[in-house]
Amino acid sequence: MSILTAGDRTIGLDKDGFLLDLQAWSTDVAEVLAAREGIVLSAEHWEVLELLRQFYEEYQLSPATRPLIKYAALKLGPDKGNSPHLNRLFKGTPAKLAAKLAGLPKPTNCI
Repeated sequence: MSILTAGDRTIGLDKDGFLLDLQAWSTDVAEVLAAREGIVLSAEHWEVLELLRQFYEEYQLSPATRPLIKYAALKLGPDKGNSPHLNRLFKGTPAKLAAKLAGLPKPTNCI
């Protein structure tokens, strides 16, 4: 287990850097997690993170890449719901990295 400090809070992470307590997520936590990955969150990132949190609320699971792309295309349109766009934002691992930054569990089929 590792620890993440966001403001005055200390948050536990699993061996892959995902939150141990999903309720500990906040926008500040997302910013710190993103910084650890070398990412500065833009409006485009936040749009996908909010979409992922919506998906999780609806289905109680973190989507793998294909369902994420389909859901993004459905909700955000084809310009944003495609592999190149999501790969550019999330360093070629959109399902795994975006889930981590959104404070969600690791998608089950991601290594």
